[in-house]
Amino acid sequence: MIRHGQPIGTRELKYDLEKWANEGTVELMKTKTKAVSAKTKARRLIDKLPASASWDDVMQQIFVRQKIEAGLADLDAGRRHSHASIKREFGLA
Repeated sequence: MIRHGQPIGTRELKYDLEKWANEGTVELMKTKTKAVSAKTKARRLIDKLPASASWDDVMQQIFVRQKIEAGLADLDAGRRHSHASIKREFGLA
């Protein structure tokens, strides 16, 4: 798990995001063999919600899923920042 103050590498961050997503109600559903459409992913997310889920619950799950996938895509494309650079950006270094 990511610990405060420790530098993280791409592999560790990706593992932690995938682990978190798989432990929660959001799962990544990334597959190497075939592409899964956004519509199919959305259905799977909705099917996992309880019958009492509100529109806000649905939108929150989709939003979280979208952010996780965007973050993983950034990691795969090499777009990342070191812990030290983030601390400098926020004046914490």
